Amino acid sequence: MSDAITTEVIRHALLAGAEEMARNLCRTAYNTVVYEIHDYGIGLHDADGDVVADAPGIAVFTRANDHGVKKSIEFLGRERMRPGDVYILNYPYWASAHTLDPLVFAPVHHEGELIGFASCRIHVLDLKQKNPGYVLDSTDMYSEGLVFPVTRLYREGVQDDDVFNIIRFNSRMPERTIGDIQAQVSACVTGVRRMSGIAATYGAGKLSSAMAAINDHGERLARLALARLPRGMWSAEDIVDSDGVDLDRPIRLRATVTVTDEEMVVDWTGSETGVRGPINLPLGQTHALCSLIFKAMTTPDTPVVAGNFRPLRVVTVPGSVMHAEPPMPTFTLWTGLLAGEVVLKALAQGMPELVPACSGGDVSSMMGLGVNPRTGDAWLEATNEAVGFGGHAGGDGEDGIMHLSEPGCRNNPVEVLETKSPMVIESYGYVPDSGGAGRHRGGVGVSRVYRFTSESTGICLVYKTRSAPWPIAGGRPGASARIVLNPGTEREVVQGGSYNHLAAGDVLANITGGGGGYGDPLARDPERVLADVVNGYVSVEAAAAEYGVVIDAGSWTVDTTATTALRNSRDHRPVSAP
Repeated sequence: MSDAITTEVIRHALLAGAEEMARNLCRTAYNTVVYEIHDYGIGLHDADGDVVADAPGIAVFTRANDHGVKKSIEFLGRERMRPGDVYILNYPYWASAHTLDPLVFAPVHHEGELIGFASCRIHVLDLKQKNPGYVLDSTDMYSEGLVFPVTRLYREGVQDDDVFNIIRFNSRMPERTIGDIQAQVSACVTGVRRMSGIAATYGAGKLSSAMAAINDHGERLARLALARLPRGMWSAEDIVDSDGVDLDRPIRLRATVTVTDEEMVVDWTGSETGVRGPINLPLGQTHALCSLIFKAMTTPDTPVVAGNFRPLRVVTVPGSVMHAEPPMPTFTLWTGLLAGEVVLKALAQGMPELVPACSGGDVSSMMGLGVNPRTGDAWLEATNEAVGFGGHAGGDGEDGIMHLSEPGCRNNPVEVLETKSPMVIESYGYVPDSGGAGRHRGGVGVSRVYRFTSESTGICLVYKTRSAPWPIAGGRPGASARIVLNPGTEREVVQGGSYNHLAAGDVLANITGGGGGYGDPLARDPERVLADVVNGYVSVEAAAAEYGVVIDAGSWTVDTTATTALRNSRDHRPVSAP
């Protein structure tokens, strides 16, 4: 047994070990998506694969790592996992992600006993998927790249050159891909070293009992928080723009959330089936996104441990968009980024004072690639853009921050993108009037405009353009995300998810969504509306049209008389929430 003080010391040692893994990864990765954006998921797990410490990056990766490690134990058996082994897994239905998000993990042994695992998941650049960069229109898993079903990269400490040669000869960018995978290995070896050191200091028995206590404590915290939530059952729907194949078919996501004394159940029955394109989710990813929302509603202030999620149950229909089965395509995982807010939309019906309105709703990602004329080498750079968060009972939504699915992430700086690619960032800033009006305003989105200086490919991953970010309690919807090619010209095209072949001089604008508003816009303090206008979040015209506030643009003051008259007019009666 481990006493409470020793357990707490071990808990912090594990957290420090996970953070050291992340720092090691960022120092050694080749890919800016990893070391700039923090597109990773890192965990230390007990012998059953349950996470006991993580280093936050992509929030849905951590629980997905749990699922992958557990499936690997089931497939191989613990007895076949030897000290010094390092594995790669990217079979989507076990790994809980697409093929370019491989899970690399290593077992941890102490005196011959398996005591835990270290895991690291990142986005790598190329594993022979049918299109360079990203796949938007695959119809089965066989066109989505090389698949590794729990394959040893290192066997008892010795590198398996055969596996690395397969990767080398099947990747369009072998040096960076192998470099990133080796960075994952390095992170896992660091985790093995740190967990082994804890076991050497305190003994394997005390470490194991401490990890069990950590997860039991995480469960107790979650159940205490669950007991404070309202009881009930609520359903909500939203759509993904398309599946990338049937472009005119919006894909329905439906969640029914039930809160009882014992558990929260998220039931995805009623979500779309027969989805041909690659937006289907592996089951582990569905569990991961539900876990993110459950964590946010119950224990947001403590580190992630598997025990936090014992009161959560997820129900899916095999073969549906929320539960892919082989060989269903899964490459474009944007469903997993959008679906979390469907759960929040359901909860908002029963607990609007606890849930924010919808955010801009999308991880609006732009990926550019081609041959760099400065070097003659292949290049690929990407970034996810910030969105506006939804207004909530406590105040306005945040302006221009990373989507809720990636709270540990950042975007790629202008200087990095321009240095490493033939792209010039022409403008970058907030989008006025994109936040939904309300007593508490939705946060505004951002716009980044790229000019390509050589022939390139621009891949846009934006899948919430057909439905607006929803409000709460009489607020107004936020503005939807969109991509605009060659804005302001006769060749202008407005679109969402797309694979674009661009000529030198072409311009691409990535415009993200704003959050929904909370409460009646006419109840917003006119001085706060004035501050929004002065700061560029709301235009003078929208102040009048949406909030009934008349701003004197000459003196930058509120015209009180005109505002009172406008707010009392028939055209500015409060609207009901959709």
